[in-house]
Amino acid sequence: MKALLTGDSVVCDEALRAIAYMPTKSVPSLADENFIRKLSDADCMRIAVFLALKSYQEGGCPIGAVIMDNSTKQIVGKGHNTLVQESHPYNHGETAAIRDAGRIDFSETTIFTSLSPCDVCTALIHMRGFARVVVGDATNASGNETLLREKGVQVDILEDQLGVELYAAFRAEKPAQDLEDWRGLQAVRAVSAFKPLG
Repeated sequence: MKALLTGDSVVCDEALRAIAYMPTKSVPSLADENFIRKLSDADCMRIAVFLALKSYQEGGCPIGAVIMDNSTKQIVGKGHNTLVQESHPYNHGETAAIRDAGRIDFSETTIFTSLSPCDVCTALIHMRGFARVVVGDATNASGNETLLREKGVQVDILEDQLGVELYAAFRAEKPAQDLEDWRGLQAVRAVSAFKPLG
């Protein structure tokens, strides 16, 4: 069966959104190898942002991630944050994508994350041996890029304006949820303790 998206197909947001929302194992039936090889870093980041949008539309934190094999350029994992949807305290965009990829050798892969990784995701990225991380939003949250670089991980910042605007809107709408996801429940409690009554 021929894939719908081929090397002759135009890379556009509609195609990238379809890739984002399709199960990873089914992506080859939608987009063939020639189409996937055409994807730029910005295109991969846009897929991560569409996954973040999916989470946001489900009521969750807008963070998504995509993992690509550096030599074959195939997508091996992707996911989005489900802190709220699954009541899962550490199923972040990056952890969901890593879980989707499974127990593979990540040293020859790149993870594209729509937001700078939190402490938990930073530790997992290092522990699983990723070669490279591309961050789509260091405006709304940052801080672990230096730590990853010190651990030998190549870190590139490639901000996606749609993702930056989406996360800024989310943070303004749900500051406690943002804080819980990014810094943990203890941080939410600490901030709540300092709010004036009334």
